[in-house]
Amino acid sequence: MWLKPEEILLKNAFKLWVTEKDNEYFVLQRRRGYGEGGGGLTGLLVGTLDTVLDSTSKVAPFRILHHTPDSQVYWSIACGVTKEEIVQHWDWLQQNIMRTLSVFDSSEDITSFVQGKIRGLIAEEGKTSLVLEEDPEKFREALLRFEKWFELPQEEKLVTYYSCSYWKGKVPCQGWLYLSTNFLCFYSYLLGSEIKLVISWDEVWRLEKTSNVLLTESIHVLAHGEDHYFSMLLHLNETFVIMEQLADYSIKRLFDKEAFQREPALSDPLQITKRGLEAHAKSDQFRTFFRLPKEENLLEVHESFLWVPFSHYNTLGKICLSENYLCFASQDGSQCHVIIPMREVVNVEKPDSSSRALTVCVRGKRALRFSEVRDYQRLANTIRSRCGISASPQHSASTEAIRGECQSLINHFEDNPEDVTLMVGQKDSSKAVSTEALMTVFHPQDVENLDPKMLKEKMKEQSWNIHFSEYGRGTSMFFTRKTRDLIVRGVPEALRGELWMLFSGAVNDMATHPGYYTELVEQSLGTSTLATDEIERDLHRSLPEHPAFQSDTGISALRRVLTAYAYRNPKIGYCQAMNILTSVLLLYAKEEEAFWLLVAVCERMLPDYFNRRIIGALVDQAVFEDLIRENLPQLVEHMTDLSFFSSVSLSWFLTLFISVLPIESAVNVVDCFFYDGIKAILQLGLAVLDYNMEALISCHDDAEAVTILNKFFDSVTNKDSPLPPTVQQASVGNNDKTSHPKVDISELIREAYEKYGNIRSEEVESSRKRNKLYVIQTLEDTTKQNVIRVVSQEVRFTAAQLDELYNLFKRQHFRCCYWTMKSPALLHHDPSLAYLEQYQLGFQQFSVLFSLLEPWAFCSTKSPLSLWIFRLIDENQDGLVNFKEFCCALDTLHNGSFTNKLKFLFKLHLPPALREVGFHPSLLQKQLSCDLKTSECLCVNITGRGKVDLQAYLKQWQNEILKKEETIKDLPRIDQTQFIQFSKTLYNIFHGDPEEESLYRAVAHVTSLLLRMEEVGRRLQEPRSPPESTKPASTADSPSSTTTGSHDSQDAGPDLTETEWSFSFEQVLASLLNEPSLVSFFERPVDVHAKLGQAKVAQLKLKANK
Repeated sequence: MWLKPEEILLKNAFKLWVTEKDNEYFVLQRRRGYGEGGGGLTGLLVGTLDTVLDSTSKVAPFRILHHTPDSQVYWSIACGVTKEEIVQHWDWLQQNIMRTLSVFDSSEDITSFVQGKIRGLIAEEGKTSLVLEEDPEKFREALLRFEKWFELPQEEKLVTYYSCSYWKGKVPCQGWLYLSTNFLCFYSYLLGSEIKLVISWDEVWRLEKTSNVLLTESIHVLAHGEDHYFSMLLHLNETFVIMEQLADYSIKRLFDKEAFQREPALSDPLQITKRGLEAHAKSDQFRTFFRLPKEENLLEVHESFLWVPFSHYNTLGKICLSENYLCFASQDGSQCHVIIPMREVVNVEKPDSSSRALTVCVRGKRALRFSEVRDYQRLANTIRSRCGISASPQHSASTEAIRGECQSLINHFEDNPEDVTLMVGQKDSSKAVSTEALMTVFHPQDVENLDPKMLKEKMKEQSWNIHFSEYGRGTSMFFTRKTRDLIVRGVPEALRGELWMLFSGAVNDMATHPGYYTELVEQSLGTSTLATDEIERDLHRSLPEHPAFQSDTGISALRRVLTAYAYRNPKIGYCQAMNILTSVLLLYAKEEEAFWLLVAVCERMLPDYFNRRIIGALVDQAVFEDLIRENLPQLVEHMTDLSFFSSVSLSWFLTLFISVLPIESAVNVVDCFFYDGIKAILQLGLAVLDYNMEALISCHDDAEAVTILNKFFDSVTNKDSPLPPTVQQASVGNNDKTSHPKVDISELIREAYEKYGNIRSEEVESSRKRNKLYVIQTLEDTTKQNVIRVVSQEVRFTAAQLDELYNLFKRQHFRCCYWTMKSPALLHHDPSLAYLEQYQLGFQQFSVLFSLLEPWAFCSTKSPLSLWIFRLIDENQDGLVNFKEFCCALDTLHNGSFTNKLKFLFKLHLPPALREVGFHPSLLQKQLSCDLKTSECLCVNITGRGKVDLQAYLKQWQNEILKKEETIKDLPRIDQTQFIQFSKTLYNIFHGDPEEESLYRAVAHVTSLLLRMEEVGRRLQEPRSPPESTKPASTADSPSSTTTGSHDSQDAGPDLTETEWSFSFEQVLASLLNEPSLVSFFERPVDVHAKLGQAKVAQLKLKANK
């Protein structure tokens, strides 16, 4: 590797280098302790220095120095891990540089020329791979060490590296931590003790920051049941964040493809960089905080002051700019933020250059004034360009008019703050099928009704109208503490739909996709899928007590929304609990608005909740358990096993308490959820447990605890609800006289905010990431145990061996996913499939893994035999092999009887395994590509269907149950060409065996015997036929004629074809049983444990398949 020239004053400092070659201008040196005579104390000291110190020259065992005869200064210009690499550089210098140097007169000119040439070579090398790194030179040095120490495929992308200590027991080992796209690696070498650690991100169970008496602060990694601790990091927080991002990236890419496919910025694993991960994390936080669509990315951040008219002062905060939104969030504790869609901006002005201020004018005669913006002029131009606003002379008249309007607004704000009036922007007319919320249809408000509840409802509306007049209304409204206070007190029925749309960000989705829902409805209605069948089944189970869903109006609207969403997102399709949530949304929002609210909930606010494995809900339950341990220690002391709360609270998270609370109370919870997200549900869950603390502590079993919570939920009421009894949900299930005292939902929510409102959204998101690793790995482990339990009934491998085999199989599935952008294996993995079908291998993956594990080393990755085996065990002919099929084939070869092994080899030479004979490399390549295309086509069909066809699986299982045991008599006869290929396969199996010669003779004897038997049988059956066919026997007598040649067999072909002879399996078996050497070979035991260990080591060192 060429190095940026660095000056070295002492050529042989500390005698650590030995000169191998030299000439007038260059010296090639070898590090002491490497190569010849590298042992002893010198080697130990040098190795320790190489690991601890951060310099390429102290790591690479070879280097090249440049010098001139009249100077004592040396320059390091190249280094190498191997002698071959450094010799290549040396030869290049001899051929391209040495002749040129003779034309220079001075040493300074020679040195300048060499340095310039080397820098040019480095720049040329770094044009593509290192252009995104912060310090390309240091990164090249780290990359050299990474490749040297860990020997991973060259496709593996190093992201960053850190110096740290790894704790081996109670002893810290100083070394280097390398974080790559797919692996966490650590290397240490201290006085002869080498530690090398390679952990795949998809194998990490826990990743967290910890501290104890021994370790003040460290990073804990749990993988393969082992704990690993890394400490003494200079930038521990930065290191942890990068590790967390890489682990999350791996989990999304390999396990959670639905979430990953929505993030195109991370789609190519070869382009992942530290800077890119940081930018992605910031964009993710930006979208989550402001509830923006997934397509938005954080482009610019500017510190500034924003004039807040309702508070009459400038608040300090940050302007965050994305492709379509201008957002501001305060930093002074006022909890004020505002979101301005670019479509609402009408102009941007710079009224005062001295204060570095700019004014953004939006529709509805509103203006926002930002001051003390460092780069205000560029920001103003950026906003103008994104809004399509022109500042050209032809628009000067309109510009002057707008400028005057904006200035008058600003003056009005400053001079008359008490008269601030912020108008409401006009909205586009909805194109939804139903243009009214169901609540307005089935429970219209009676204006003349003046009962106390309706009066209180009117007072709430008045409070919100006052709030709108001060803080604005619509998409660019200010969000403050007062907004949250009004939410906690309850949202008026008439404003609920509008506010849900605003707080969730769904209002922006609908505004940017006009007519989208109407098109979806037209396209989806009438379609018949598994999702639509499930929707029809659950339609009448959605709030059946509510009048709106006792009529065709409500049922039809619910059907349209759910079917349209299933059509939009077939990955989710339809899941239970979506019907309950959508029913409530339809009560208060128009049909199209309800659809976009459902999109916001399923795809942004509750990610991964509504799928087969409900990963998101399980993750939030784990977060909930952590919060219980932290905030309710008294309950934890009594109930050490918190899994009870996970099972009880699942419906709380999936339905936002709608399924456990009366509808008039549940909508208040939904109000808080749309404003604060999952944090509101977690707070309320803690408040519920806190309220029932004494009763839960005194209960004796889980059933009693469930009864206590059910009674509590039945007792929750909403004393301010204006809904009539016909609409309110009755508290069924507890009609006894000793019912729980009534609890008002507003009081419960207020208590939740007072006691647990200090829970920060950032902490919840961090806990989500931490627990997501554990939840997904737990689900994966459950899948593995289920698969092993099924497979163990059909093979003779031990449970431990099956565990190792499953890990190898799964890793092989992921290997081609590590380094490719669109891997077929990623598409093959579908968590919604049955356990056995979740991980499957295509032919190329299969051939690599099978060649590592098969017992006789006869099946190389390029051999046609691997293709025949793949076809044979691929029972359903879908171009994919699952774990059960793979294990059954291996079990036959490792643990099967002589008869079973022979039967397996025999079937390899029959259709569908063997389709053609006479393999040419080009023909084989054509077959492989054909099989690969078939596999990819099947893969597309699998992923495109959205849900599992349960009927097909039931039929498949029924066929497997009814399938009878195959006997040797069921096998078809093998013809002459197949038999010749069968003989060649036997010779391949014996190649390299110590008894190879005797085995060859045995096979030749068996072949000759079978041919003679067939000849005798043919003569007995056809006495008139002339006895000419002695030639086949003679050609098969010698092993060489059978193994090599195509020429001899081609000459014999016409005669053999005319005879049409064939053999049954019984004949072949009987003949082979007469050869003891063959029987002993096939019955020789195989060390499965050693084979698995070798495969585990070799698997990652194989060249990655593109």
